[in-house]
Parts: sequence; C-alpha cells; structure tokens
Amino acid sequence: MKRCVHSGKTCWLMDLFEGVLRMQGYPLSRAKALYGRLCKMAPAALAAHRKQQRWEIFTHHWTNNEQYRRKVGRKPAGWEELPIMTKKDFQRPMAQLLSRPYKSAAVYIGNTSGSSGHPFYYAKDKFCHALTWVQIRHLYAQYGLGLRSRQARFYGIPLRGLSHWKERAKDWVANRMRFPVFDLSEAVMRRWLERFRKNDFEYVYGYTSSLVRFARFCQEEGVLLKNLCPSLQYCIVTSELCTPEDREILEKGFGLTVVNEYGVSEVGLIAFENPQGRWKLCDELLYIEVVNEEGQPVSPGEPGQILATALYNRAMPFIRYQVGDVGVLERGADGQLNLKELVGRTNDFVRLPSGRVSPGLTFYYISRRLLEKKEFINEFIIRQTAPDTFEFVIHAKRPLTEADRQLIQTGLDEYLEPGLKLKITEVDHIERPKSGKIKHFYSALE
Repeated sequence: MKRCVHSGKTCWLMDLFEGVLRMQGYPLSRAKALYGRLCKMAPAALAAHRKQQRWEIFTHHWTNNEQYRRKVGRKPAGWEELPIMTKKDFQRPMAQLLSRPYKSAAVYIGNTSGSSGHPFYYAKDKFCHALTWVQIRHLYAQYGLGLRSRQARFYGIPLRGLSHWKERAKDWVANRMRFPVFDLSEAVMRRWLERFRKNDFEYVYGYTSSLVRFARFCQEEGVLLKNLCPSLQYCIVTSELCTPEDREILEKGFGLTVVNEYGVSEVGLIAFENPQGRWKLCDELLYIEVVNEEGQPVSPGEPGQILATALYNRAMPFIRYQVGDVGVLERGADGQLNLKELVGRTNDFVRLPSGRVSPGLTFYYISRRLLEKKEFINEFIIRQTAPDTFEFVIHAKRPLTEADRQLIQTGLDEYLEPGLKLKITEVDHIERPKSGKIKHFYSALE
C-alpha cells in the first residue's frame, strides 16, 4: 500500500495498474531500469545506441523468423537495403509471424484499429510491452499524470462479447471512465456534461475529431468544461491529426492545455508533445526514418513516409515498418529531431438520417467483427453515398459469403442505426491516394 494524491484528495491504494501487469508476467523493474538508462544518455550516445540496436533486432528476426528471412533475402550490407515492411506483410496467421522462440500464449497480442484500412493482429514480447508502459508513464509524468490518474476516455468500445468486458476491465484497472463515441448527438453530449459535474477527472483523452465535436457543443451551450470539473488539467488527443484550428476549439471549449500524442498500436508512441510545445520523437524505443517514394531518407523539413523500427520487440519483425502516414521532421536548437508536421489521420463524420452523428472510426468496430471471426480482410474503405447508404469496398483473401455480408449489416444496425442500406463491392486492389495512406471512411455528403 502507498499514499497517493489525486485531484487534491488523499487516498490509500495499491498501485493496481502496475500490480496487474506484474501478475501477468510483465517485467516492469527490468523495463524501468533500461528505460532510465536510455533517458540519461546524451543525444549522440543515444543515436549511436539506436543504430547498434537496430542491427541487433534485425539479426534476431533474420535468424529466427523464416517469413522475414524470405522477405529480406541475403543479409544486406547497408540499412537502406532492407525491404520496407507494410501492413500487408503482417496479414498472416500469427504462427507464421512470430520469431523463435515465442509462442502466442507467451506474448502480448493486440489488433490494429484498421483506421488506414489494413486490420491485422500483432504481437509484442512481454519485455517490449512493459517498456511501452514505462515510456507512457515517463511521458505523462511531465504533466503530473500517472497511470491511474482519473481519465475521461473518448474512445470506441466493442458493444458486446468478451472484447467488451475486457475493455471494461482495463478501464477499471486504469481508473478511467469510457465515453463511447459512436453517438455524438446533442442528447448524449448533454449527459456527458453531467458526468463531468459528478466526477473528479484529471484529464480528457481520445480521438481528436470526437473531442473537437464535444468542445464545439460545450461552446454552443455556453459551458467551459474546466468550470464543470475543476480537477481537469489536460486534454490529450490521439489517433487523428489535430490541426491548429482543432486545438483552438478544444482550448476554448474545455479551458484545458492540449497535448498532442501520435503513435500506432503495433509499434507504440512515435511522438509526444512536451511541455515546451515540441512534438518530440519517442525514439528511445524506436528507430524513426522518413523516406521518399524510393525508400531513401529525406532531409529534415521535407515530407516523406514515416518508417518505424521497434528496437526491442523480439516477438515480431517490425523493421523499417511503414506506419501509413506522411510526416515532416525538423531539427531543434538542441540538435534533436522533432516531428514538425503529420499529414493525414483525419476522419470524416458519419451523418445519419435520424440526425445522429458518429466519427468515421466507428467503422473500425464494425470491421473488427470480421477480423476477429474470419481474419480474411486485406484492405477496406467505406463511402457514404447518401444519408442512408454506405458502400463497403473490400479487398479480401476470398469472396464474401452471405453470412459475412449479414455480419456487416448487423454492425451497421448496432453501432449506427437500423434501416441503413449496405452495398458491398469486392475488388482486386484498392487505389491509394497520393499520400500513400488509405483513409478508411469517405463521405460524399456536403
């Protein structure tokens, strides 16, 4: 037991979050020791360490992963000779993806949001996953937040089944209250305001587009969220691009400091805004590259595809992995690289005949059913062609069955509203936009 203070209230509790992780076999002490050493390294020493570690992790996977070794071919002489890994490379059975000696039962397994239209499962060894949580704890501590600071979480959630209850259990352990973003109607957001009146939240966390819509609603209602819930300190936005206009709306509607987080679930945090307002690369655990269409590095200030190498994930070879976004790096006065700009990751809103509004990311939870039950989707996009009509464009490993189609229709009925029309178009490939990222939802409505 240890003494802790949250929102000015003194409480006694065991560090439940860390306790649960330790019980599940995550070596937090070892992870803390390594991460502490990395953070104390001078920039030049850390850069040299990353270059050495990238080759160590490559050698491990090249030696122990037959699938990856076939992808690479002969061992290269230079780093840029390595192939760029894409999401498609990981759309295989887990047994083919894991490097020796790891088995599914002994690793952390998650699945991507599919926000770029490429859903798949991924694995991290337990030391790598422990490092992720240690890093998050370190970054949030810059703002006086801990892993159990009271969080208002604006996110999706599976509506039923084991996945739903797993997310609820995680929320309880992490001391967060979920605000599902499938329905962003005024009636729902008005109920959300009551939650803020009754709870001592310390920060708001969630999808940029959903939080911006809620902030607009607060302004329309003449409410400053900070006044309703004085314990609130920060708004952390994630999963989607936060434009300067979005930030202004959030600050005016909430009265909170906005913090920009950027990452992808399969490799972890890529950049996190520090208190000085710089979007610092989270490169203690990753080797980050920005490359042109030929896969060659671009100079700071030039846009290119973001590649991430997970330096400590020994379970699966995320090496020169194309995360699906175009970004621009800049070198700060201290000589370190920061993320200057991120292109993409915004999603249109779904506007329904009833007047209900949902974010485009809702379709992740619909597609997740097919991913969990069938595991055959390669890529997908959704187009809203009329208020009541949605076209699913799907590139799959096999033709869809009537049961597959019914599963999607049921998802539309549950997550959006009944009576929507569904059109499914099966294609051999999906055309990519200029940025290289497939935005998964497109609205043709004005």
